[in-house]
Amino acid sequence: MQPQIHQLLMPEKVIYGQGALAELGTAASAYGTKALIISDPIMLKSGVVEQCAASLQTAAIPSAVYTGVLSEPTHLYVEEALAACRENGCDLIVAVGGGSCLDTAKAVAVMMRNGGFIGDYRRQRFMHAPLPLMAIPTTGGTGSEMTKVAVITDTRNDEKMMISQPELLPRVAIVDPLLTLSCPPHVTAATGIDALTHAVEAYLSRKAHPVTDALALSAVRHISGHLLRAYRGGSDVEARSHMMIGSMLAGAAFSNASVALVHGMSRPIGALFHVPHGISNAMLFPAVLEYSMPEAQGRLADIGKVMNPGLGASALSDAEWANAVIRQIKQWCVEMNVPNLGQWGIDRKRFDGLLGKMAADAIASGSPANHPKVPGAEEIVKLYRVCYEYDFNQ
Repeated sequence: MQPQIHQLLMPEKVIYGQGALAELGTAASAYGTKALIISDPIMLKSGVVEQCAASLQTAAIPSAVYTGVLSEPTHLYVEEALAACRENGCDLIVAVGGGSCLDTAKAVAVMMRNGGFIGDYRRQRFMHAPLPLMAIPTTGGTGSEMTKVAVITDTRNDEKMMISQPELLPRVAIVDPLLTLSCPPHVTAATGIDALTHAVEAYLSRKAHPVTDALALSAVRHISGHLLRAYRGGSDVEARSHMMIGSMLAGAAFSNASVALVHGMSRPIGALFHVPHGISNAMLFPAVLEYSMPEAQGRLADIGKVMNPGLGASALSDAEWANAVIRQIKQWCVEMNVPNLGQWGIDRKRFDGLLGKMAADAIASGSPANHPKVPGAEEIVKLYRVCYEYDFNQ
């Protein structure tokens, strides 16, 4: 039997811990002489953007600022930030915020050195190395600081474009849980479920390997033990720290093993109905796992044992462990007020009319092909219908 060869791609430096943001200037001095800070109005108002600029200034690195990321990232934000980067002569990108800011910044970093349209790079390679990128997440969820993936919406056709290439990896990730203390509960819920989905799908993926398995299961351990604590008490620094570590590990896991069916189905919902990514994942997560049995049963059982360490000595079957995972996720969705698609307010007639496009876009993303049970378009359409009126209480 031919031995399998795997690889692990990660940022060249990860700085993490309470107060890690203070290290930005020192770390940046190795990468550039003038920075573009890419962020959003919330981070600007909170003073975090100013903190970044001040830290850079301690290393004699001046900075310009783009804070136009108002929603999930679009090609328009990329073009605006790209223009700001060129106009200000920046040779370093600093991204601070949620996954939208980080993904926008990834696209800017590569497009500064490569021509064309960002969507072209779904199917062609970047020919030139990007500008150095330093990624600073402020939510415990997307894991974008650890990944070679950017998801950018083409607003011309409401399509989420997933671009995955090594050049998108940040050079440095700065992970400071203190930056997440101001996250409101609904953002904590959305990003926390997103991180858990990353970990679970990385473990279930057909591209998983022993190192990504270790990262994914460790992420599950951190997230499952602290998600509700972070949701209930935003100032719980210990819970926030575990969520940031879990998100970081899950990001590294899925960046190297890929995500699967939940993410494939989630992207069209976000693009067409503007549902935040983490929430759309949560809307789909239990139903997709139920669909995945029994092909995913053994691996879900492994996850169940990590999520429920107190039951370790009990003699449950794989099916019982797997069902415990699904039951737990449903309970969390109820407690964190996650709606189904219908409860979100998506018009049923428009939803039904777009099911064919949604299924086709999901398959085209490539993620469903990594799932333990690979669906066809008709099965995805059926799953969307189930999720529209899914009852998390059952």
